[in-house]
Amino acid sequence: MPQTPKKGLDFTGVTVVFFCHDGNGNFLLAKRSQNARDEQGRWDTGGGGLEFGDSLEETLRREIGEEYGAEVLDFEFLGFREVHRTSVDDRPTHWIALDFKARVDPLKAKINEPHKFDRLGWFRLDNLPEPLHSQLPFAFARYKAKL
Repeated sequence: MPQTPKKGLDFTGVTVVFFCHDGNGNFLLAKRSQNARDEQGRWDTGGGGLEFGDSLEETLRREIGEEYGAEVLDFEFLGFREVHRTSVDDRPTHWIALDFKARVDPLKAKINEPHKFDRLGWFRLDNLPEPLHSQLPFAFARYKAKL
């Protein structure tokens, strides 16, 4: 039986990445658990692959709901990034990240996928936790004026 091609490994994947904020300069980050696909123990924003037929907004709203149990109050497209990395089995990966700033209610945000995340925290850009996901320093620098 033929193996199903995998996004990001066998063809360029498209992911919707979100920088959730509270409207007062605080950003929501999640600490990746030991069960996460990669970069365990690192603080990350959030994101999810774009599925065929879904709009970007549908993906943004669905993924924020799945990961944080919160609804999107408003959002803004920040830009895109090409992301070239290496998978856990040392295969090259290629993703196009479509980055969004999304406002959520901080009282409603929670860990909605405990198998992927150990902790949530709200942080200002001048006081980010460590260690960060390998892609975040570049993304925060790229969008600093928009965040």
